[in-house]
Amino acid sequence: MSAEALLLTTLLLPLVGAAGIVITRHTPDVREGVTLLTSSLIAVLVVMIAARFMDGEAFALTLMEPLPGIAIAFEIEALGMLFALVAGLLWVVTSIYSIGYMRAHNEQNQTRFFAAFAVSIAATMGIAFAANLFTLFIFYELLTLSTYPLVTHAGTPEAKQGGRVYLGILLGTSIGLFLLGILVTWTLTGRVDFQTGGILSGHIDPAWAGLLYALFLFGIGKAAVMPFHRWLPAAMVAPTPVSALLHAVAVVKAGVFTLLKVTIYIFGGDFILSNDVTGGLIWVAAATILIASMVAMTKDNLKARLAYSTVSQLSYIVLGAMLASKAGLLGASMHIAMHAFAKITLFFAAGAIFIASHKKQVSELNGLGRAMPVTFAAFFIGTLSIIGLPPFGGMWSKWYLGLGAVETAQLLLLAVLMISSLLNIIYLLPIPIRAFFSKPDNGEHYTEIAEAPKSMLLAMLVTSTACVILFFYPDPFYRLAGLAAGGY
Repeated sequence: MSAEALLLTTLLLPLVGAAGIVITRHTPDVREGVTLLTSSLIAVLVVMIAARFMDGEAFALTLMEPLPGIAIAFEIEALGMLFALVAGLLWVVTSIYSIGYMRAHNEQNQTRFFAAFAVSIAATMGIAFAANLFTLFIFYELLTLSTYPLVTHAGTPEAKQGGRVYLGILLGTSIGLFLLGILVTWTLTGRVDFQTGGILSGHIDPAWAGLLYALFLFGIGKAAVMPFHRWLPAAMVAPTPVSALLHAVAVVKAGVFTLLKVTIYIFGGDFILSNDVTGGLIWVAAATILIASMVAMTKDNLKARLAYSTVSQLSYIVLGAMLASKAGLLGASMHIAMHAFAKITLFFAAGAIFIASHKKQVSELNGLGRAMPVTFAAFFIGTLSIIGLPPFGGMWSKWYLGLGAVETAQLLLLAVLMISSLLNIIYLLPIPIRAFFSKPDNGEHYTEIAEAPKSMLLAMLVTSTACVILFFYPDPFYRLAGLAAGGY
């Protein structure tokens, strides 16, 4: 298959899958078979593309050019390939998990759920492979709109309110700030395409470059930088598979990916470093890391705690982007993958706990690990990877982020990263510890509680095992991240 055909197939296949899901809506087994087939094919396709890309093959496709110099076009580069690889591999795992979860919880509107999920993956692939800011913006907005029905899936007043916050913040920031940043870039340079080394050098007064970067930083609301983070905890009213999508597979990763893309291919690392573009903005990321971690410590609801953990972890990537050194960019790019596998494991475990025991609060988990050892073992592994301890993949991204801080003589930021890791320990590690070693409350023995359905356990085992494998074999993501960072 030619490079163009392979790229186009990867972009269109999730939409074909969504149509197939709708067509087979009256036969759940077939519908779910379509979901699994489509997600499996996408996983195969992204691996094929990654292999050919690493062998030096070029992938580019222009669909149309509505205006001179503004095209709907796609081109694969290292950072986009990394993001697509993460999303493609995790979609099939999330599909396996979702089938077990939706059936066990007897969820309504399952067809809508699986169809919207597929459309969101199509949007994610469009974001990953976008050749310019115009194309990326189109798919960025499509991702927001396609995930809205997932956030409001339950149909409760709480879910509808969460959906309004979700839609309001993400559309408000993207249209009010992100789009403005794109228009300013176009006005200054006459182009919006992504280019190694950036396109702004020589076209903007360095004194104003920081303001333009701020438009992108706060306009890309999916990166959940404070104060535009509230949509993420609000979206936790959605079913747990949606939370996994939001936190690991697509939405938040699309946000930090977009900011990294803008940093590397619109501004350029050298331009940022030589002109101190990010300046005080980098402390917004540092503050988000610490404040979100401290808020997480106060949350008894498990998904809410994990949500604020994600807000904090995303700003690791934002901080790495704004450091703009090769090590910082490498660490930020790798953290997209390492955090994705760890955090999806934690959300899978949270969903399994809810399905098996109907418990949502951390304070209710005492002794539950004895009834659900596999689930809490997976949670423990995901936790250690988030903290950044060996032998788990999360260590490598934090290692390079730390090197990036040292490389740029930002020792105070290094301290922020270290303090944050300590806070990770405080709000995450007690969860599996109390599950395994504390006595159940009120003399409960959990004799009627067992592990969640096998498909959910399988998904957890895959992602938790991946956290370990990525410590010993991070090479695919390391190579792509290194290329994106400038050949590190």
